[in-house]
Amino acid sequence: MKALLTIVLLSLVGVAYADNEIDAKVEAALADESRPAEDRVRDRNRRPLETLNFFGLKDNMRVLELMPGGGWYTRVLAPVLAENGKLYVALGTGRVSDNVLTLPGFEQVEVLATSENLHRPEGSRHYVMDDFEFGVSELDMAVTFRNLHNFSADARTKMNRQVFAALKSGGLYGVVDHTARHMEPANHENRRRIDPVIIIKELLDLGFEFEGYTDLHYRADDELVYEVGRRSVTGNTDRFTLLFRKP
Repeated sequence: MKALLTIVLLSLVGVAYADNEIDAKVEAALADESRPAEDRVRDRNRRPLETLNFFGLKDNMRVLELMPGGGWYTRVLAPVLAENGKLYVALGTGRVSDNVLTLPGFEQVEVLATSENLHRPEGSRHYVMDDFEFGVSELDMAVTFRNLHNFSADARTKMNRQVFAALKSGGLYGVVDHTARHMEPANHENRRRIDPVIIIKELLDLGFEFEGYTDLHYRADDELVYEVGRRSVTGNTDRFTLLFRKP
């Protein structure tokens, strides 16, 4: 019995290690001296280590980051994947290309040329998107952080259809975004929020399987009433964190 218990405990230790094999690399990326101070102050709120562990990130994956913005997550993902994996960025890559990918240590990050296919019609709150392809396949993972709310339903469909095509069978898609009330009509205050039920339905309709969710970014004191930039909620918005898998 004692020997059996020892084997079980050793097995559990092995599983725990496997589940957290990226921890040291993520923590090193977060602690890097070149990382801007304004990035560091958001660590506690964004919880990148826990988020990436929930998504199932491994350091040997080929990963696509959508709409990297200023590169907050790019600065974390690129060092983790540099040795054994590969990071691609696509859509809205201008700022990260100019301000992050020119720095030492980011040479291996590849920008996918999807053309200048994002447009926001005059008077619209959402971007629209032309047809495109990422030009890569058999990816292990795609991720996007607080971006889907910016796009029309048609644009999200075009983008997510191409994510599906770029992933390998079993590939993962991690999504984080600001939470809107379920079925709440569009208004000025929720313009940078989106209903998680809508996202789940859209991705299921495209063929994704819903893998799960976490409450890592649940905020009980965000009443889902105010625009995410308002002083009362900025930096503390309730965000849904979802994981999908390509069959």
